[in-house]
Amino acid sequence: MSGTLKVHVGVDLGSTTTKAVVLDTSGEILGRGITNSRSNYALASEIAREEARVSARFALLDRALAADDLLATDADRFRNRLLTLFRQRQHVTQLGRLREVSLAEAHADRVKHIRDGLLGRLRDIFDALERDANAPSIETMLASEKRSSDFFRDRAGSAFSRLAEASGASCSGAGGSSVCGEGKRTHVTFDDLMGIFDKAIIQVENTPIDLTFEGNIRDALDACTHGLPEALRERFRRAVDTVVGRSIEEVRTVGTGYGRQTLPFDRRDVRSEILCHGLGAHRQFPTTRTVLDIGGQDTKAIQVDGSGIVTSFQMNDRCAAGCGRYLGYIADEMSLGVHELGPLAMKSTRRVKISSTCTVFAGAELRDRLSLGDRREDILAGLHRAIILRAMALLARSGGIEETFTFTGGVANNAAAVKALRQLVQENYGERTLNISPGSIYTGALGAALFAQRGEDDEARPGQEVAA
Repeated sequence: MSGTLKVHVGVDLGSTTTKAVVLDTSGEILGRGITNSRSNYALASEIAREEARVSARFALLDRALAADDLLATDADRFRNRLLTLFRQRQHVTQLGRLREVSLAEAHADRVKHIRDGLLGRLRDIFDALERDANAPSIETMLASEKRSSDFFRDRAGSAFSRLAEASGASCSGAGGSSVCGEGKRTHVTFDDLMGIFDKAIIQVENTPIDLTFEGNIRDALDACTHGLPEALRERFRRAVDTVVGRSIEEVRTVGTGYGRQTLPFDRRDVRSEILCHGLGAHRQFPTTRTVLDIGGQDTKAIQVDGSGIVTSFQMNDRCAAGCGRYLGYIADEMSLGVHELGPLAMKSTRRVKISSTCTVFAGAELRDRLSLGDRREDILAGLHRAIILRAMALLARSGGIEETFTFTGGVANNAAAVKALRQLVQENYGERTLNISPGSIYTGALGAALFAQRGEDDEARPGQEVAA
């Protein structure tokens, strides 16, 4: 395996996440990448594409391992361990950058006793975060990998907030007083610490970090093969070398999504979200005829024909009510990661009816419900049902739900949202086949990559381009 690998790439620039999909010349998905969207869409696009290229190299590694009869039987185990160690090294690198920026933010506080307190607390928190990141065994990391978020912000934020809340503080070093002397606050609060984190994480997300494939993969390889017979280690090294030495060339890249118009792409290399989600869902599930996508900023109900061509669609207005941003706001209000909302809602025993999914009023209604004694789990179950009720209205206006129905977007990974959708579809349409791909969040990027592969001679059919 050598030379240059030619690929086609699709990039979906969403309002909350940016996704990239890499296809090889046969149309097989070779790699996928994702990052939090940021105000600099060009940077978000590049980071997602780099993550997709890393993912593509692991796919190439799978092929190299499968080609070696002595390695093939242990290929899955080796690959999973190698990828987990590789991701751990990425995470530790980002933690170091977050620590550096957080301490710099704390230094900027002009009140000396607050500044000194912040620095001490932050050092303690980051020492603990780094110990936790480096300490787990590979088996522990493999188990936790399935439950963790794809995003560094979520993983680091959840752990940081727990440590910040547990750190405690007082003016005298004991007790719980927060005011000393002439009414001056002299201790560091939870809000102080989270304020630093919020400022720092934005800077970290907007700064490219050197997460090179070659250096990280070789470090991970050494750890992963430690203790194996030298002859076997050498075979694994050769398999990795064939991947490291191969270049990847993007023949064509097509952009879609909320921020697609901001990229310096040729007009023919930009496609609407509607077209890309329709085509991507058709590729994942060829018999699908109805597609529901709940993204960060909007919800789309799409009807497609047997070729994945859009026949009708409906979208919500640009209000983020009932979309990913709304869930993000709720997560912030509850000091949770977005990935924690669904599992918590699934623990509900008595769903609370939510009157509004307006993001502006979400915090107020949430606090009212909590003050009345409602459990967080029950409130979240009601919120998820309210979100899906809005989506059901769009589906009805687009033409209803056909027999084969596909749910796409990041919210499709939320178990509570899926549960609410299944219940409401059953109540309103009876039995339907509901398809959800494990890579549902990449559906738009996949559609864009398929458009990229079609090339100049297979542009969208006349009249099919829609402004979304």
